[in-house]
Amino acid sequence: MRIGVLALQGAFREHITILRSIGIEAIEVRLPEDLDDLDGLIIPGGESTAIGKLAVEYGLMDPMREFAAHSPVWGTCAGMIFMAKDIGSDQPLLGIMDIAVERNAFGRQIDSFEVDLHVPVLSNGDQAPFPAVFIRAPILLTVNEGAGAVTLARLEDGTAVAARQANWLVTSFHPELTGDNRFHQYFVNIVETANES
Repeated sequence: MRIGVLALQGAFREHITILRSIGIEAIEVRLPEDLDDLDGLIIPGGESTAIGKLAVEYGLMDPMREFAAHSPVWGTCAGMIFMAKDIGSDQPLLGIMDIAVERNAFGRQIDSFEVDLHVPVLSNGDQAPFPAVFIRAPILLTVNEGAGAVTLARLEDGTAVAARQANWLVTSFHPELTGDNRFHQYFVNIVETANES
């Protein structure tokens, strides 16, 4: 299995480290040809406007949309913004997932926090909470269930912070910054299932 990590800007190295630690071949994606022969793609946290501008500059937008049409994609933090159809402002987006996102919903970097999340879809998720790290994080305003999108995790106040739609996954937080690889394993399972179908 080969999973790519968009390596234009942001926390791509941490994703690569975790993927390799669980036995996955991880590929840095910077050009359209880097998408060839990948089984899945992770779009990391960082600055969503910078990621969008660089993706346009390197000719990656249409190739990534074509890739996402048949392969799993996971966006974390800025990656979630980049995958959303609606963010309430104008910037380059993949715009593939039926979600509405609010950027920087918790304030500035100084307002970053960590919280234990109940995520039943993860391995042992009913018993062991996931340590979610939020850094200038977005939130999910709407998750279009009519289009097949489902919420996977919420904060205690009900705010949605993770969702899935078919083979697409988004998280408001940074699983790559914890010692817990269960979200990466969950994405690997999505990729494995997609490859079997």
